[in-house]
Amino acid sequence: MNYPFPTLSPEEAAAMVQDKQTVGFGGFTAAGACKVVPLAIAAKAKAEHAAGRPFKLGVITGASTGKSLDGALAEAEAIAWRTPYQSDPTLRKSINEGRTQFFDLHLSAVQPTVRSGVFGKMDFAIIEASHVTAQGEIVLTTGVGGANTFARLADKIIIELNAHHPGDLMGFHDLYEPADPPLRRAIPIYSPTDRIGTTFIKVNPKKIAGVVMTNLADESGGFDAPDPITTQIGQNVAGFLANEIKTGRIPPSFLPLQSGVGNIANAVIGALGSHPDIPPFMMYTEVLQDSVVDLLESGKCAFASSCSLTLSPDRLKAFYANLEYYRSRVVLRPQEISNSPEIVRRLGLITINTAIEVDLFGNVNSTHVMGRDLMNGIGGSGDFTRNAHVSIYTCPSVAKKGAISTIVPFVTHLDHSEHSVQVVVTEHGVADLRGKSPHERAEVMINNCVHPDYRESLRGYLAASNRGHVQQTLHNAFGMHLAFLEGGDMRNVKWKV
Repeated sequence: MNYPFPTLSPEEAAAMVQDKQTVGFGGFTAAGACKVVPLAIAAKAKAEHAAGRPFKLGVITGASTGKSLDGALAEAEAIAWRTPYQSDPTLRKSINEGRTQFFDLHLSAVQPTVRSGVFGKMDFAIIEASHVTAQGEIVLTTGVGGANTFARLADKIIIELNAHHPGDLMGFHDLYEPADPPLRRAIPIYSPTDRIGTTFIKVNPKKIAGVVMTNLADESGGFDAPDPITTQIGQNVAGFLANEIKTGRIPPSFLPLQSGVGNIANAVIGALGSHPDIPPFMMYTEVLQDSVVDLLESGKCAFASSCSLTLSPDRLKAFYANLEYYRSRVVLRPQEISNSPEIVRRLGLITINTAIEVDLFGNVNSTHVMGRDLMNGIGGSGDFTRNAHVSIYTCPSVAKKGAISTIVPFVTHLDHSEHSVQVVVTEHGVADLRGKSPHERAEVMINNCVHPDYRESLRGYLAASNRGHVQQTLHNAFGMHLAFLEGGDMRNVKWKV
């Protein structure tokens, strides 16, 4: 196909990007993330550093990316600052060692923050596409993220045109960008099935600096098979929601679901799909994983609105083989729409996310280990939790072969407060925190969610902290964490009386 813009090699595209510039990459997770241009930028950075010249970029994405983007750029020490989310071990190490500055940000806030100018001018948008026209119409691949905003605001656009994805993905995307205050109006989505935008990004063709041809799969990995712990967590969540229908707290037609990313989330969705008392449902979420596609095929999930198709390679291949079936059942949106607090509240979502640790009173840490080292980031969990009809957090009751309890007296980093977290689920049971005082929450957390090895210890904490509306004692609050840091096992904690 002839374009009014040049076809570039990855190296020619990378040569355009200069030190201290800001780049917005399309995609959301490894789905739709660029692959060859960031690798070429990383090679350029290494060459510049070897020549004694500086080369570091500001990097904005939708969420996490693939190893050829975050991993390669981090390994080349090419990232000065990064937002809003990451999951790459090399980049994580650079952030935790202070070599890369990281701004943790709610995913719904990324596009509005970029538009506000807080991050300065966006020099380049680098976007993966399945199709592009001479008129500047860009059809995305498996992930949207903030691509529409990045493309509109960037000085120049580089497109990775990836032949691995079908050229007929037109129609899977619903791209809509709200006006900013004071001109913003309601986002007119009243059901997950509603469509309100365009199926492609429209830009001035003169902004497209060039197209790089590729034929590469997304760098999304597969998921572990459910183990006894994740299976039990999934069954506990499904049983709880089935009972909510029975009691009338959730309508018999059910409510749309949001689910986070990972093996626990995959197991939970699978359990919901197989539970006989959970009716067919729709999803309004940010990531579609393998288990959701299975439920779309069986009819247990009637429709799924998302920001990305984060599928294992085999599952994505099967999805593409049955493309017309899914065309009326799946829509991909920008992250400020998929994660919009306004829409989450309006639709009455049931939200299910994963915690690193939860304290006895319902505060959740979902981002930092021992209060210091970043794991991935807050992602979209806060967007959904604060505005959910029912907000659920899941986690195994212990980590490090039992040396760490994930239920602690006080979280070492607070991402979601007790005022937003309604339900906590581990493999041992369900703690419904709604309508309970802090004393009652602590009791139900210990009885229902804490591992048996830690129940008496946490009761001892409460006994040593028996005053106040919240049974919290400052000199004991991090006692379990200190016991682990000093002796390698939280079970060795000694409470101060």
